[in-house]
Amino acid sequence: MIAAIIRWSISNRLIVILMAIFLTAGGIWSLSRTPLDAIPDLSDVQVIIKTTYPGQTPQVVEDQVTYPLTTAMLAVPGAVTVRGYSFFNDSYVYVIFEDGTDLYWARSRVLEYLSQVAPTLPDGAAPALGPDATGVGWIYQYALVDRTGQHDLSQLRSIQDWFLRYELQTIEGVSEVATIGGMVRQYQVIADPDRLRAYGIPLSHVRMAIQRGNQETGGRVIEMAEAEYMVRASGYIQGEDDLRAIPVGLSDNGTPVLLSDIAEIQIGPELRRGVGELNGEGEAVGGVVIMRYGENAMATIERVEERLHELQASLPDGVEVVVTYNRAGLIERAIDSLKEKLTEEFLIVIIVCAIFLFHFRSSLVVLFSLPVGILTAFIVMYMQGINANIMSLGGIAIAIGAMVDAAIVMIENLHKHIEREPLTPENRWRIVGEAAGEVGPALFFSLLIITVSFVPIFALEAQEGRLFHPLAFTKTYAMAAAAGLSITLVPVLMGWFVRGKITPEHKNPINRGLIAGYRPFINGVLKHPWLMIAVAAIALASAVIPYSRMGSEFMPDLDEGDLLYMPSAYPGVSASEAAEILQQTNQLIMTVPEVLTAHGKAGRAETATDPAPLTMIETTIQLRPREEWRPGVTMDDIRAELDALIDVPSLTDVWIMPIRNRIDMLATGIKTPVGIKVSGPDLDVIAEIGQQIEDVIGDVPGTASVYAERVTGGRFINIDVNRAEAARFGLNIADVHDFVRTAIGGMTITESVEGLERYPVNLRYPRDYRGSPDELRALPLITPTGAEIPIGRVADISISDGPGVIRSENARLNGWIYIDISGVDIGTYVADAQRAVIEQIDLPPGYSINWSGQYEFMQRAQARLSLVVPVTLAIIVLLLFLNFKRIVPVILILGTLPLSLVGGLWLLDLLGYNMSVAVGVGFIALAGVAVEIGVIMIVYLEQALNKRREIAIGEDRDVTLDDLREAVVEGALMRVRPIMMTVAVVIAGLLPIMLGSGTGSEVMRRIAAPMVGGMTSATVLTLLVIPAAFLIWQKIVLTRTKRIDQADPDAERSVE
Repeated sequence: MIAAIIRWSISNRLIVILMAIFLTAGGIWSLSRTPLDAIPDLSDVQVIIKTTYPGQTPQVVEDQVTYPLTTAMLAVPGAVTVRGYSFFNDSYVYVIFEDGTDLYWARSRVLEYLSQVAPTLPDGAAPALGPDATGVGWIYQYALVDRTGQHDLSQLRSIQDWFLRYELQTIEGVSEVATIGGMVRQYQVIADPDRLRAYGIPLSHVRMAIQRGNQETGGRVIEMAEAEYMVRASGYIQGEDDLRAIPVGLSDNGTPVLLSDIAEIQIGPELRRGVGELNGEGEAVGGVVIMRYGENAMATIERVEERLHELQASLPDGVEVVVTYNRAGLIERAIDSLKEKLTEEFLIVIIVCAIFLFHFRSSLVVLFSLPVGILTAFIVMYMQGINANIMSLGGIAIAIGAMVDAAIVMIENLHKHIEREPLTPENRWRIVGEAAGEVGPALFFSLLIITVSFVPIFALEAQEGRLFHPLAFTKTYAMAAAAGLSITLVPVLMGWFVRGKITPEHKNPINRGLIAGYRPFINGVLKHPWLMIAVAAIALASAVIPYSRMGSEFMPDLDEGDLLYMPSAYPGVSASEAAEILQQTNQLIMTVPEVLTAHGKAGRAETATDPAPLTMIETTIQLRPREEWRPGVTMDDIRAELDALIDVPSLTDVWIMPIRNRIDMLATGIKTPVGIKVSGPDLDVIAEIGQQIEDVIGDVPGTASVYAERVTGGRFINIDVNRAEAARFGLNIADVHDFVRTAIGGMTITESVEGLERYPVNLRYPRDYRGSPDELRALPLITPTGAEIPIGRVADISISDGPGVIRSENARLNGWIYIDISGVDIGTYVADAQRAVIEQIDLPPGYSINWSGQYEFMQRAQARLSLVVPVTLAIIVLLLFLNFKRIVPVILILGTLPLSLVGGLWLLDLLGYNMSVAVGVGFIALAGVAVEIGVIMIVYLEQALNKRREIAIGEDRDVTLDDLREAVVEGALMRVRPIMMTVAVVIAGLLPIMLGSGTGSEVMRRIAAPMVGGMTSATVLTLLVIPAAFLIWQKIVLTRTKRIDQADPDAERSVE
């Protein structure tokens, strides 16, 4: 069938060329519209429910909001993990779905189950779905600064909240704009207990009066003079004077008692759970642009930048936007780096072809066919919705060498035919068809095997699957396109371009050098074939040495060009103390010359995608362009310098890449490479186990830092109501709680309406009355009978410790331990750490430990590949058998696979690389190209042997051992050029990736290294082992029969 397609293509040359032109045009169109990003979106499909429950402690939030929500969400179809966070004031529930779930289907299902549980939540708890965004959605970050000092933090926050945020949210591709830091302007009504007592006004009346004094309404319409007038009544609070004028009652003589008579009205900051700081210069207001799921990151950033540039003129004088994180730089560096690699590979492959063939026009076949194959891959990429990123483009990059293999072998075979029969206009297309038909079917199956060999990558799940699926797709598309073009377009181009003077093979200096170098080895093979098999076995056994020394990791760190400093502070830190810590650390960070900006955040931004407690600090460090760095300084040097520079007591430092951190935090909640989750029913016991594990892990070699979250480290003032005492005064629990919420905590009771802006109005007692437990006990509480008593009469007030943050996973309480490592691979470290924990920690009944973080991903990938790789090998065997129709050639070809492992493992050991998913992908890619070398060698050996059989039949004699040796020499030695060309273009195509240092090179080098090393060893050993094994096999055939009648195919098949 393959030969028939080749003949059809030659007969219908115009149709083939037109189809190639259409593919090229479609590829260029698709390329221009393909979305750009730095890396694939690695986030799980997840839906976030954020519930604000104002003023409530984590335990109250857990009991009344988070636990009911998490238990309800466990029943959502497709949900695999439900993770809950209970903070002061807020609840976050993350519902993580299985791979392949459509995000918007998942959101609708969560909304459906949320509608069932929402009515059971307490008043004041308002659940809402988070944005339709993912972990890599934080694409742009900025700070608002006023270096002239004309605007304070509340004014800058108002500009951000009521102007910039809404302007940016209208941009296509933007899901949400979250605010960081600053202070929300708040009208504070400070009620004086003495004045309230004097007027006999309870605090609840004050609250009611403020609510009633802030409203507008309509009075339908009236008609006047044949016109209709709509009736409206004003009454919104629009300033402090409006508040002061609100009446709260009447005095004994009938004089109205205004709010200003019994309270002080002022403007101050609202309670905040997030603080922002810029460059160590003081607090700053910031914003994060969060991209919608599946959008084009580069296009969205360009639109954001364009809009910000337009809005700059609308900002007040002195206010400017300072960009503190912009992923566009990373995307541009990644795409430019891969464009450079693709160009280098393209040129190298063309040069290699021209050198080996010694004929420039022949290399034009590759020059024109290779871009068509690449552009065809882009068409399918665009149709499937795959972004152009370092992984998807990397798939094309590692395929380029293999894509031209078929073309160069066909061209070389045509050269051989031309040497025997010079081309003329009459015989040109016949000779082209014969040359292509001889090797075309085997080459097509070789390319098909390379394509199929990547099947295991599609079996990877979760984060590792999302990372490598684009690479596998694009490599598969590129190889499939190359396979199709090799039997359609390439023969046509060969007929047009391969003409003129063809240098005979024996006059080609490259070929003469190859033959001269290979001849002594092939002669050794002919004399001692079994010895060569033994040498190959020893070489194979040597692979045990590098493998035993190799560590393991999930993925090498991708150098994003920026850094994230993410220390953890101990519980109980206040917002003002967090701001001070931020400023201190940022001042130290800015002393490093390579740092451009340091935008710090303590606590959380105003978004459901950021479940950070106030104790969690995140400083985004934007670095200067590489050319501005000090000579010889690397990212590791900067990280080490910063780590040595910042030594703040109580902070546990972690340095990580921004995107990597965001993905890990949302996928597992663990911000470090290794994490431990302790599950159980009692937080106190979980905290105790966590501190024990922290002590044990600290002594494990390779531990850079370890921090067990103090799950019960929060500080609390407990007000325990004595029911019997309260009942004596006619008070119920709700009465006392209402007083606590308002007088002590401060209740937001309404909000002002000032044009398009809204500001909260808060009511509480003066600070002097609530600054300590003793002052709280003396707070005056008015009973239903009008009597006034101190709250200490009906409640016990004490200080205690408790949970500052409550985490749960699948409705089981959790405590997390963060572990950062250095100088050791993850696999080795976790094995040592697990051994230490098992030996030294005794878990009580009902408690369990789960190792999480990147280690969790690595284990899952290893387990998956161990199942799928054998299946792929079986598919390769089947394809080989379909081509050769015999089992012995298949076994000989499969011998190249273990031989390729030798060079791959030794090169990895030499470079100091650990075994990782990227390295595994490299070995899987190696399997296909290594098999291809074996296929080409077997095809040439069998062609040579068949030729000798024909000669023997023509001379009416048996095939002798000398004929067999001559066939091996002709098939291996005289056809060494196409084999070495195949190897050279594959290795040369990989060298720019292997030696590259641009963005994404950390991953791509680990894919290329096993391929380069494996191809080297596979080639050396294949050139020697396959001829030796072929010779032994055919010797056995010769000894089993005295004569092979090649005129009788049935006899031949029965012998073989």
